[in-house]
Amino acid sequence: MSRTDEFTKLRPLLYAIAYRILGETRAAEYAVQAAWLRWMAAPARPASLEGHLAAEVTRIAVRALQSARVARGEVVGPLLADSGPAAPDRPAELSDSLSLSALMVLERLSPLERAVFVLREAFGCGDEQIAAALGCSEEACRQLLAAVATVSDGGREPLPWPTCVAGAGNVARMLAAIVPPLARVGITMDESLVGDRAGWVFRDRDGAVLHALVLDVQDGRAQRLHLVVHPGGHADPVAEACAILREADRAR
Repeated sequence: MSRTDEFTKLRPLLYAIAYRILGETRAAEYAVQAAWLRWMAAPARPASLEGHLAAEVTRIAVRALQSARVARGEVVGPLLADSGPAAPDRPAELSDSLSLSALMVLERLSPLERAVFVLREAFGCGDEQIAAALGCSEEACRQLLAAVATVSDGGREPLPWPTCVAGAGNVARMLAAIVPPLARVGITMDESLVGDRAGWVFRDRDGAVLHALVLDVQDGRAQRLHLVVHPGGHADPVAEACAILREADRAR
């Protein structure tokens, strides 16, 4: 397969990442084109082409966003709060790009839209579940979902929600972005230990399990946030979370 063919196969993913960060079709298309030019000039093929190109388009989109904010006279700080491999200049993996793009969308949405976005993209809830959580009709729910889809993916296929967010600053941003909006629509969080790790189980107004979050803590700071329980009415979400985390630990 030629480089052009490889890039074409990944173009929808790269566009979706760039659009989530930039929020504009033309700017996202520019970022993807710039990533293609860099890929065509690259001397060697990376071990993970998907991760490499996702990182490349993320760097380009982040810098374009920072430049636009400077041009508008806005105060610009780092878009990722942590130094090291996950910083904007060195996003090392596809998961880093997905985490950043999800954060950028959340921070552009209103609180109600954030709740809708998380319930659909992260928790996998259907229209009926989301409408019940919001206390609105399914038609009103569908209108909200359509509006959020336009903001998050520009009418393209939605990106997968990141299952792990790395870095203390990014963990704090993600929690701040999703917990208050969910609480406002009646979603509850039950604190629960998952093995030896702090965790929370999200439940809807009827007590049904939606998802769970688990923290990896090191030196008193949260280093990773895992989204570990998939919807489906699990009888023991904590046991399932433990099993998933064990697999993640083996993979490191």
